[in-house]
Amino acid sequence: MNVALIIAGGTGTRMKQNIPKQFLNVFDKPVIIYTMEKFQNCREIDAMVIVSVSGWETMLWAYAEQFAITKLKSIVPGGECGQDSIYRGIMEIGKHYAGEDIVLVHDAIRPMVSEEIIEGCIRVVKEKGNAVTVIPCQEAMLETEDQRSTTSGYPRERLKRTQTPQGFYLKDLLEMHREAGKRGIGNSVATCTLAVELGRTVYFSDGSEKNLKLTTVDDLDIFKALLKEEKEGWIKC
Repeated sequence: MNVALIIAGGTGTRMKQNIPKQFLNVFDKPVIIYTMEKFQNCREIDAMVIVSVSGWETMLWAYAEQFAITKLKSIVPGGECGQDSIYRGIMEIGKHYAGEDIVLVHDAIRPMVSEEIIEGCIRVVKEKGNAVTVIPCQEAMLETEDQRSTTSGYPRERLKRTQTPQGFYLKDLLEMHREAGKRGIGNSVATCTLAVELGRTVYFSDGSEKNLKLTTVDDLDIFKALLKEEKEGWIKC
């Protein structure tokens, strides 16, 4: 079984909107539904579990029914930080699925993830044991201590920009989070960084520049442009 764990527990303060950004409507559809539809329509995905901002659970079930998201199985409230939210989702998945099942941890605010990226991530998990979606670092990279100036750079060929999904076997995720608890690691920024902090090797699967994370209003504008491009491409067909 392949289970998508969609993380929608953030409040999106950097977007500066009145509601969490994953619930913003874009062309009359909530952002999170675009994301859920990608996993709903992926033949390799068997089920979805969502970690949600507390208080939005009923709305999410209503959205799922309205937009025919039949693979959604559970919704759990988010925690105090991203690591805690992911752990809550993993614990919920552990109640219903086996340790050998694959879990793809994915940001609710990456609605342009493609079937190719999802299936590629699953393939690498099966080959290597885990998979982190990445893209090359194309820009020149500079180091800074004061956030205003620099006297040094960093070779971009040694860097990768991480995205989601990030795929692991359920048993490994459970083990990682339990070990993190014992070692006092409580606020790792992503599943891949947690794995690295625990001394594990992580493997790469291919992402895309289009698989953007909606963090600012500018990102929303890019998302709308990408949706328009998809629609126009469909019409031409």
